[in-house]
Amino acid sequence: MRLISSFFFLFGFSLLALNLFGLTQTLRPAGLTPEVLRFSSADLTLSREEFFSASIRLKSESDKAYAIRLTNVIADGMAHVHWEAYEPHQFNQIVPIWENYVLFLMGVVSGIPEFERYHFTIPEKSIERGIGLCGDASMLLSELLNENGIPNKIITIPGHVMVTANIDKVDFLLDPDFGVVIEQNIDSIVRQPHILEKAYNDKGYYNNGELMIRHQLLNSPYQQWNGAKHFVTKKYYFERISYVAIWLIPVLSLLLAFVIGRRNGGK
Repeated sequence: MRLISSFFFLFGFSLLALNLFGLTQTLRPAGLTPEVLRFSSADLTLSREEFFSASIRLKSESDKAYAIRLTNVIADGMAHVHWEAYEPHQFNQIVPIWENYVLFLMGVVSGIPEFERYHFTIPEKSIERGIGLCGDASMLLSELLNENGIPNKIITIPGHVMVTANIDKVDFLLDPDFGVVIEQNIDSIVRQPHILEKAYNDKGYYNNGELMIRHQLLNSPYQQWNGAKHFVTKKYYFERISYVAIWLIPVLSLLLAFVIGRRNGGK
């Protein structure tokens, strides 16, 4: 019994120490230089601290002003790493063991691609790591708009993810991957593709994503999702449960070690 008690104590203590060490670390990876980014030196213009600060709604900011500004903030604050080009540990695509050992183990042993190169749904984690694809950017935008009471939906087409929002009875298409805002509903844009072309070209994305997005909107049905909770339901809840579990497991292990030790000492 003493051996079992010692095992649970060491197990719980080690995990607790790992969690405490993780609190001193940052998810923001080193090496986010222009050479590894999709849009080179124009890709990442906000630091982690600036990204966090800029994502907070200003007191006097209207729903429309906040949604437009936030779309651009996410585009400027999230690095567009070539997702499959690098080993997943290099840019914390696989969640580090000190950040969340449950998600780390899922990335190592599950064989599920989404855990091997992870996409966060918790806004704070997404901002802190600061890398992602269109799905990461759109889930982050959707979650922050939800937190501020702004109705929105995630829109998916083959190869791309965006957000639509209804603000003061006006529809907007928001693309936080490119920082593009179009004050039209998506069906109107499908009927008038020149609107899409102009919006992306005005941002400087000539033939850099706009052609693919326009082609898919015109030729493929889009899908709507009621936020990240609907878009990636199982992972959404699993992620949140895992951040509770990484603290609960060591606490229960230490408690079990104490109970077993007390019983063994009473004999």
